[in-house]
Parts: sequence; C-alpha cells; structure tokens
Amino acid sequence: MASNTTAARTAGNPADVLKRLFVKLGILPFLLVIAVIVFTLMSDNFLTPRNLMNVLRQSVYLMIVSIGQMLALLTGGFDLSVGTTLALSSVVGAMAMSAFYAAFPDMVGLAIALGCLAGISAGLSIGVMNGIGVAFFKVSPFMMSLGMASVGFGVALYLTGGVPVYGLPVAFGDVFGFGMLFGIPAPVYVAALLVLVLYLFLYRTPQGRYFYAVGGNLKAASLSGINTTGTLFFTYVLCAFFAAVAGMLLTARIDTGEANIGSSMPLESIAACVIAGVSLRGGVGRLENVVLGALFIGLVQNGMNLARIESYLQTVVLGALLILAVIADQIRLRYVASLKD
Repeated sequence: MASNTTAARTAGNPADVLKRLFVKLGILPFLLVIAVIVFTLMSDNFLTPRNLMNVLRQSVYLMIVSIGQMLALLTGGFDLSVGTTLALSSVVGAMAMSAFYAAFPDMVGLAIALGCLAGISAGLSIGVMNGIGVAFFKVSPFMMSLGMASVGFGVALYLTGGVPVYGLPVAFGDVFGFGMLFGIPAPVYVAALLVLVLYLFLYRTPQGRYFYAVGGNLKAASLSGINTTGTLFFTYVLCAFFAAVAGMLLTARIDTGEANIGSSMPLESIAACVIAGVSLRGGVGRLENVVLGALFIGLVQNGMNLARIESYLQTVVLGALLILAVIADQIRLRYVASLKD
C-alpha cells in the first residue's frame, strides 16, 4: 500500500513528468516553447499571422535540405556538401534557363523546365559521387562530402566567375518564388509534397526501413539480406536531390543563380535534424520531427531578426543550440538506459 502511494506521488511529481516527457519527445518541444515565450516578449510582431507565414516561407528551403540530411544521418553518416549542391544547382539551372530563354523567348515554360532539369541534374552529380565514394569505396562520409563540397564550390565559381547569373524568365520567380495559392506560398506546397512522398516511402515500404537498419547495425543489415551498398548509394543521391530542389526554389526566390548561397546549409540542416532527435550514431529519427526542427530554426532566426540581434551572434546561437541538442540527446539516452535497467 505504501509503495503504491510512493509511486503515485512520483508520477505526480512535476519534475518526474517533465523527465518522462523529455525521454519520450526529446528536447525539441521544450526549445519550441521557450523560443515562443522569449521572442513573444521581445517583439509584439512575432506571433502575428503575417510573421508566422513569413517564418514558414523562410523555413521551406532548410526543411527540404534537412529531410535529405536526415537520410544520411539515419545511415550513420552525414552530408557536408548540401550547401554546395544547392549552389551548383542554382548556378547551372540559372545558366541553362537564361540561355534557352534568350534563344527562345516565346517558350517560357520549356525554358523553366529545362533549367530546373539541368540544375537538379547538376546537384545529383554531387550525390552520385558521394554515393560512389561512401558506398563502393568505403570512404568516410565526412571526408567524401567535405571533398565534394570543395569541388562543387570551385566548379560553381568557375562557371560564373563569382558573378550572379541573371536573365531568368519573370514567370519563374512569379510562380516558384513569390507565387501564392489560397494564401500559402508555392514553395510550401512543393515542400509538403516532398515530405509526404518521403514519409510514405520511409514508413510504408520495406525499402524505407533499410535506412534505419543500415544505420542501426550495418553488419546485421547485410546478414539480413539488405543491399547495404545500394542503400548507402541511394541515400546520398536522395540527399543531393532534395538539396538541388531547394536550390532551384531559392533561385526563383532571389531571381538569380548564385554560387555563394547555401553556405550555412550543412550546419543548419544537421542542427535541425539533431534538435529533432535524429541520432548522430544512426538508425534513430522521425521525419515529422525533422520538419519541426527546421521550422524551429527558422523561428529562432526570425525572432532574432525581429529582436535586431546581429547576424554574427545568430551564428553563435545556432552553434550553441546544436551543442545543446547533442548534450540533451546523450542525457536522454542515459535516461532511456536507466529506465530499461
């Protein structure tokens, strides 16, 4: 009887309730609540519908890159070349689109389609090289993606000479950069479609579970009959695809092809995943949490802009959040282990 009373008191203890919520949900819900409270107090404009829609629009590009980064993390690696992939797709896509549009100004739709195809194909080439290096030659994902980041950035600068690419069709920016449907920006629909398709693939097909199996235990996955080499290769191709799509959407937004965009994407995408509970050890993570993680980073950046915090300090805050998320993940794992014992 006494033990039941003690258990009831423990269950009702606020600290114990928070601990169990932390173990079950991770650090992200707590960070979201804190961020909303802090930035609401710092700015009256933070919680307005207009600003929240602005946060959603700004977070779309990071969200798309982050769901690709999640796949790399699930398999026990990561992709440091996503920023370069985004930039190279922007440059190549813009060059192809502007060249075709200049030659055939009446074929706007075809120019946009060919430009997007060229940009995404250029981004995929980086993913293919990463996949070959990691899957077939067993190169460390860190070294392979870091090397490809340098190669891709050099190619983008060589193609443009560091000068932005202009001459894109006005319709490209009007539709994919600033277009609205039912009051929601067009890039949000693209992101929602990509998230939905990836969700169905990850959690409704056997192949989707392979990412978790490979990241959880590579040898066990191989012994189970999973094509681990093909899975790893496909992982980095998919990661590059999402970064390339984000690159084309961002190109539509700024109306130019830029070799210098996306430099912060590797850090921000990894931070969004880790804050969302994706394990750096592989095999653990949920897609819907990563979407919230990207929105959280967009929320923090927006809040700091409204509070007029300098961009240099914003980078410090983002790095600190990443460190905090990693530490929180380690504490959470210890709690989980203690509960099992």
